[in-house]
Amino acid sequence: MKLVFSCLLLASSATLVSADEVTDWNQIMLMATIAPPATPGPTSTRGTAIVQAAVFDAVNGIERRYTPIHVPPAAPHGASKRAAAVQAAYASLVRLYPALTATFDQQRMLSLAAIASRRGAEHSKSIERGIEWGQSVADAIWAWRSTDGFDTVLPPFLGGVAAGEWRPTPPGFVPGLFQVLANLTPWVIQSPSQFRPSGPPALTSPQYTTDYDETQSKGSRTSSTRTTDETNYSLFWASTNPASFWDPVAISLAAQRHFKMSQTSRLLALVNLALADAAIGCWEAKYTYKFWRPVTAIQLGGTDGNDATAGDPTWAPFIVTPPFPEYPSGHACVSGAAGRILSHYFGEDTPVTVGSNAMPGVTRQFPSLTAALEEVSSARVFAGIHFRTACNDGQTLGIGVADYILANSLLPVGDNDDNDNEEGEE
Repeated sequence: MKLVFSCLLLASSATLVSADEVTDWNQIMLMATIAPPATPGPTSTRGTAIVQAAVFDAVNGIERRYTPIHVPPAAPHGASKRAAAVQAAYASLVRLYPALTATFDQQRMLSLAAIASRRGAEHSKSIERGIEWGQSVADAIWAWRSTDGFDTVLPPFLGGVAAGEWRPTPPGFVPGLFQVLANLTPWVIQSPSQFRPSGPPALTSPQYTTDYDETQSKGSRTSSTRTTDETNYSLFWASTNPASFWDPVAISLAAQRHFKMSQTSRLLALVNLALADAAIGCWEAKYTYKFWRPVTAIQLGGTDGNDATAGDPTWAPFIVTPPFPEYPSGHACVSGAAGRILSHYFGEDTPVTVGSNAMPGVTRQFPSLTAALEEVSSARVFAGIHFRTACNDGQTLGIGVADYILANSLLPVGDNDDNDNEEGEE
């Protein structure tokens, strides 16, 4: 595992946009999430939020530019914010991925050596104080999130057999996964159900018929209506976890605007808090509505009470169906949240390039963040694992989560101008 992770990290090093400790350790974090065994996308949002929250509160505890996530600013005088960021990320990652500790140790040593040797190097006492502060922040964030309910053991969820109810899907036919997320303590939003959508359309409704026909045609394993590009981007958006798509976009846009390190740490914290809370809200809705997946719905189309939905017992989706309820779409929820944070900072019409650390060299280019989110939704439909309404409503949920976080968290304090994007570091 260590060798695989080291190779992944080396391969990705060329994609780093800005050589500072916040962005470097974000890249290390993202590589850790896909190191075998890869962290499942839904639960990866908790880990990336833990790391970025610790980094933000560590940096902010020294600069005191924004309201903290959890740890009040109390860094010792003269503490190095760079060393604090390194230690906060390192200490969090060691707890999340203990099997990779040796690699994290090496990366930490290199980062601290670079801080000590750079032009205008910080005094060793400053670095030492930064390390101590970063560790204390990481300890506090870890203790806080250790009580969020993530370790709760729940009985297997097998769904039901009535029309519209989720039940285990092929090929594994395993019980529903990640049910614990439905009741996880949120990071910022008031409750998991705060932005719960209204639910999937009735099985006999025209909207359900439209959704059904689209997924049956476009999402089939043997579809003749799905284009080559639609096939390619359906695979692309299924290739890695949410932060691995959206964090590099955030870093790239921040670099283009010459963000300071504290501003980049805040942006990454906002993105990852939004991803985490959107996932919680999404899974609360999934296990509230318990709606069936297309592979079940289409194979049993003759039993749903809708004369317009022709069943096909041989129908199979383009990609393997994830083992949990369909509505709303998890990818649409989290991408809607991340996209909204980025739109708040940079504008909806900002052109973006999105890559995948699981598909090196493959990118998707968009004229706007809105266009990127539209492709995310279509990718899940054309993959055969979602209906369109689940994607539309999921994106709305994510946007609601992001708007709430932007209005209530990490707010500028004093005379700090959040839009002060001067070139260079503080």
